[in-house]
Amino acid sequence: MKILVFNAGSSSLKIGVFDMARQDSRIFKAAFENFRSGEATFHFRSGGETGTEEQRQEPVATLAEAIARVPEILAEFGFQEIEAIGHRIAHGGGNFADPALIDDALLQSIKNCTPLAPLHNPANLLAVESARSVWPGLPQIAVFDTAFHHSIPDYAYTYAVPKEWREKGLRRYGFHGTSHKYVALRAAQEIKRDVSQLKIISCHLGNGASICAISGGISVDTSMGMTPIEGLVMGTRSGDIDPGAFAFIARETGLDAAAIEQKLYHDSGLRALGGSADYRDIETKAAAGDADAQLAIQVYAYRVRKYIGAYAAAMGGIDILAFTGGIGENAADMRRRICERLDFLGLYLHEDKNAAVQLKGFEAPQVQAADSRVRIIVTQTCEQLMIAEEVQSLLSAQPAIQDSALRRIPVAVSARHVHLSQQDVEHLFGAGYTLTKERALNQPDGWAAAETVEVMGPKGSFSKVRVLGPVRARTQIEISKTDSFTLGVDAPLRHSGDLEGTPKILLRGPAGEVRTGGLIVAARHIHMSPQDARAMRLADGDLVTVSIGDRARSLSFAHTLIRVKEGSFTEMHIDTDEGNAAGIGSGAEGAVKKAADTSTAQIQAIASRKISSQVQETKEKVA
Repeated sequence: MKILVFNAGSSSLKIGVFDMARQDSRIFKAAFENFRSGEATFHFRSGGETGTEEQRQEPVATLAEAIARVPEILAEFGFQEIEAIGHRIAHGGGNFADPALIDDALLQSIKNCTPLAPLHNPANLLAVESARSVWPGLPQIAVFDTAFHHSIPDYAYTYAVPKEWREKGLRRYGFHGTSHKYVALRAAQEIKRDVSQLKIISCHLGNGASICAISGGISVDTSMGMTPIEGLVMGTRSGDIDPGAFAFIARETGLDAAAIEQKLYHDSGLRALGGSADYRDIETKAAAGDADAQLAIQVYAYRVRKYIGAYAAAMGGIDILAFTGGIGENAADMRRRICERLDFLGLYLHEDKNAAVQLKGFEAPQVQAADSRVRIIVTQTCEQLMIAEEVQSLLSAQPAIQDSALRRIPVAVSARHVHLSQQDVEHLFGAGYTLTKERALNQPDGWAAAETVEVMGPKGSFSKVRVLGPVRARTQIEISKTDSFTLGVDAPLRHSGDLEGTPKILLRGPAGEVRTGGLIVAARHIHMSPQDARAMRLADGDLVTVSIGDRARSLSFAHTLIRVKEGSFTEMHIDTDEGNAAGIGSGAEGAVKKAADTSTAQIQAIASRKISSQVQETKEKVA
């Protein structure tokens, strides 16, 4: 499949053509930048990642004119045979957790998000509308910068502001999602680990900058907020600032809200602190003794380091710290400054390896010291490649999901329950005790025991909580979010078996009691037989979106984990809070809408088919 990717910014246009059948898939790369005096600088490279980068001036004065030139540019280089188009869309609001096929209704939804991203969505829409007019018969896919962050829990994305404001959409959305997703996949592939087993902090540091905490392959927090201005210091954007400052500025300067917003987006950040939005200029000035430039570097590094510490705490640890973006990839001194004083995390930078980084392709060098518990990885971000992958994934997944008779699956609501280790069985019920099987469950390897226990927290307790068999290697207690407030314990949202760092809880049985870890709010999941998985083109570890409930109260549940096992009965499991939210009871069904993209299968596809082969091809050509 040949895919054209548009990334239209407020002041630049980037395009890429990808031949997904090739190992070196990006066969054409181009960008229009520096619009001034009726023309723009046109950078282009043909012939794959190792092709020669060239540039020339193009007689285009505006972004709209640059977009209109794209068909001629493609014809000039012989890339007219396009089969699909992917568009980077900055803001999808709260509606889009996945890429989506663009039609008139979707286009209107994107327009409705414009107040949330007034500087970005209009440019994105301009590219979409132009491409639809030039290629009306081609499928066009919107890939949202905000989509990857839809997994962020409500307590992380909610602002403490009046409810009527929140109902209008005021919340944290996050951006650079495509970049952070790629970096997580690439970092996991580099150390030969499944991303679902890792805690990663991704630092996208460029003219726009953000940090993302990625636990188990999904975003759990990110520094940008409702708009791309919150968080880190950026080239021209302020990052975090006291909201009370806006009223102060208005009173003291007479500027209105629009003028203040303009200043915060275009005249703040490194430009305001050090006199230039280009970090290379800031470094040069700082080395020459410019105090303002020196302060800019210190502020920038401090803000990044502060977020790293916060996100390590939020995730309960860190396995990988990854750097990407123009500054993250190229500024060794900034990486060193950021990593200073993070030794309390077991993070130590190797000075020589850090200084030697020279990225030419898809490399991901590790620059940590030998005794560092945390891997430190530097890699180029590949947002266009990820957009092309998302387009292909959606177009290939849609027919299988839509046409399959298995698209609707049964949904079971799981009440609170306990899985016990044999050791804890004996603590609670007596030495040598064996659980009594009372009734079978739908899943053939599980059953409900006759025994119950009392689950006791510091604030409240639950009696007669059912024990499920058979015994496990470790005790696991599964409750709902509401249950955790009753108990007075902050239970994390986890997949079954992921019990590291979980809080301890007291269990009481007829023969004794035991204080044990393993208390979780179980993440929603689907047990699936291999036969059904093949029919729906799904694999173990995939994440899907499922629509559940009647029309009046239906809800879409994203990031639902697929668990494929021989003999399993295909069935989705949600907890009582989720069941109540969707207004469902027994006999409910859910519609699997589409395969999501952060999955074991996609990791393997990108790592094996794309990244590894392209790194090897680059090395061969360089050699």
